Amino acid sequence: MSKILEGIKYSESHEWVKVEGNIAVIGVSDFAQKEMGDITYVDMPDVDDEVTAGEEFGALESVKASSELISPVSGTVVEVNSDLEDTPEKVNEDAYGAWIIKVKMSDASELDNLLDAAGYKALIKE
Repeated sequence: MSKILEGIKYSESHEWVKVEGNIAVIGVSDFAQKEMGDITYVDMPDVDDEVTAGEEFGALESVKASSELISPVSGTVVEVNSDLEDTPEKVNEDAYGAWIIKVKMSDASELDNLLDAAGYKALIKE
């Protein structure tokens, strides 16, 4: 059974979003990291890059597969989790602690298109 946290938003492509003011903290769900297996590399954008909701911003690579990371919101990358460059396995250890990027949102109403915990649980139907 995957851990699903209350109080954060989820995308149908398995990214999570925690909102801190106008900043969206983005990572991948516990379900997604379990499906991928051991994460070996996290491809991230650079600070000041623009991301667009519904479009790729990076990728996760594991021993099994490579998976695109799809941005749940649009905006400007203000921080990347550089710890993941050397220790990508942190995503496996704590999917909700190992955020990938922080984005200054250009349109917070995009959050309305995302799922809450109950909606995400229904999506993955574990």
